[in-house]
Amino acid sequence: METRRQPAARRNLASALDDARVAAFVGREQELAAFESALTGAGTQRVLFVHGPGGIGKTTLLHRLRIIAERAECPVVHLDARDIDCSPESFLAAFADGRRAAVVGQTDPADAGDPALVLLLDGYDRLKTLDHWLRTAFLPSLRSDSVVVLVGREPPGAAWRTDPGWRAVATVCRLDPLTDEESLDLLARCAVPDDGRPRLTRLGGGHPMTLALLADSASTAQLPDDLTDAPDLVAALATHLVGEAPSEAHAQALALCSVSWLTGEDLLGMAIGAQAAQVWPWLESRPFITRGADGLYPHDLVREVLEADLRRRSPQRYREVVGIVHRHAIESLRSNDSATRVLGAHQKLYLHRRGPLYGSFWALRERGAAAVLAGRPEDHPETIELIRRHEGAASAAIAARWLEAQPEGLFVVRSPNGIAGYFLQVLYPADPALVDADPVLDAAVGVANGSSPARPGEQISIGRFLGGRTALHQRDAYAVLASCVGSTITWVRRPLAWSFVTSIDDEFWVPNFSYLGLNPYRTVTFDGRQHTIFGIDWRRVPIDGWLDLMADRELTGEHGPVPPEMMRPEPLSRHDFNDAVRSALRDLSRPDRLAGSALMSTQLVGGHDADPTGRLRAGVLEAIAVVDERDGALGRVLDRTFVRAALTQESAAEVLDLPFSTYRRHLARAIEELTDVLWSVEISAGR
Repeated sequence: METRRQPAARRNLASALDDARVAAFVGREQELAAFESALTGAGTQRVLFVHGPGGIGKTTLLHRLRIIAERAECPVVHLDARDIDCSPESFLAAFADGRRAAVVGQTDPADAGDPALVLLLDGYDRLKTLDHWLRTAFLPSLRSDSVVVLVGREPPGAAWRTDPGWRAVATVCRLDPLTDEESLDLLARCAVPDDGRPRLTRLGGGHPMTLALLADSASTAQLPDDLTDAPDLVAALATHLVGEAPSEAHAQALALCSVSWLTGEDLLGMAIGAQAAQVWPWLESRPFITRGADGLYPHDLVREVLEADLRRRSPQRYREVVGIVHRHAIESLRSNDSATRVLGAHQKLYLHRRGPLYGSFWALRERGAAAVLAGRPEDHPETIELIRRHEGAASAAIAARWLEAQPEGLFVVRSPNGIAGYFLQVLYPADPALVDADPVLDAAVGVANGSSPARPGEQISIGRFLGGRTALHQRDAYAVLASCVGSTITWVRRPLAWSFVTSIDDEFWVPNFSYLGLNPYRTVTFDGRQHTIFGIDWRRVPIDGWLDLMADRELTGEHGPVPPEMMRPEPLSRHDFNDAVRSALRDLSRPDRLAGSALMSTQLVGGHDADPTGRLRAGVLEAIAVVDERDGALGRVLDRTFVRAALTQESAAEVLDLPFSTYRRHLARAIEELTDVLWSVEISAGR
């Protein structure tokens, strides 16, 4: 509780403090206007419910409102819930003390018993059990021209919003972060030098308390480049903004929320199991958490603080949480549901936010249009026009032909003004006439054919056109987002031999493709512009291995070619693959010899098994089981010849009760079927 009527010496000190508070105050015009309207009786509102996360400036605003009321000579009762026991008796006692102090010296003694006053109540969340009593008994007993400001972290309960009476006299004000302009103004008032303000504005994220702490640290130390450079500040913010988690499961939920693009209940279940059902409502109710259409996400500053604090306190736990989000994103990318795939791509890309590509476009969510969607026929004319505007008529004509032939290759970000960004990816093999008419795509296919051609059943993806509506074109944040999401979905799901992406802006894209492990292969001049072709051979860098590399780079930000130790030998041709299968079958029960199989360098082994020879044998046995499901007679031939092998083929035919000639025909068909099954794994493993 605060008492405003004090002896002269202390009143002078209080006045000096208030003068300093007024001088340092920035923003909050809407809240100030609502309060002054209530104070003057200009509107119907008499109760202001102000809410927002810790450190967002609620108490600072409350001081400013008190000063306004006192300078208007209104009696003010300023209560802090921390000083009140949660009972009507304790509240009434604190209010009575405050009211007596507030009306001392009133010029009209007739009003002293029941004056109109301003009640400012900080920390309303602490009085939850009194909410019904305050709303139904205490507040209605005040004079109708009184003004009440209730301040807390959480928004008012449903009863405040559904009761017609309270809807008429109460207004809810959510305190949002300061704008960049207001942040710069605040730092200027804190005497931060001009050249340091933009950096601190970026770090502060519009959060007043963080900005104040950064300004204070800037006066005694070097300006930090990142919150992780100021561990003491991070620790203080983590305590103030978030507080203590009730249990280890709750702490894990906060850690997950700090790392993931969106946290859904399924992702939470991956992290904490069955406890997700109990923890989810708690997480959703945090004042710094926003509920989106597809999950929860924290305020950007809270995210940065939570993540920085976790990385500082427990690097191992941080890696584990990132791993959970990584695995969930890959599962989503491999879903058969298109919306789930897009969310998985966003989730995966967000893990790369420290990479060179991603710094520019995560703020797009705040601008309202950040969903990458499959293109529709009605998007084609606008996409073609944007390509014509940025790349020329010949390029637009080629894009039109590809859109007609492969419309499913278009990904777009839509905005109220039309297409904000687009990405057109095409697949080869394709109509030879289309390939011949497109020198850039023809050159990309030529790279693959000259190095390691696509094998039967494999495809090549070529990111042929990407751009945005603005003059930034290929640097436009929406273009970057569309191309990243579209590429990720295709790369993970398609049986690809190669992936290429073409660029006409090497200055921007070379470091970005280096981070992704794509190499520049060739340049082609077309329609007056130089196109650089970047690519990766998925047979030599299996998709799962590449995803693991990206998981490491999510944590380190490293870039450059795929490390040589991750590269596999040149892929086997179909003919050589067939021969390798026959050889492996003969050595199936001889691990020492099977270890030298040419199949050890194929997708049948993968890159994660501690026993690659055992993995190869298991893969062949799994394929034999598939053949057996399709045709039991062929499966039995394979079993008695290679798994539970008879001493000779003649003995195998005798065990199977088959004439030897029939056995040989069955064996040839069985090996052919088995090779086809293994080949399908080879060209689509991991997808």
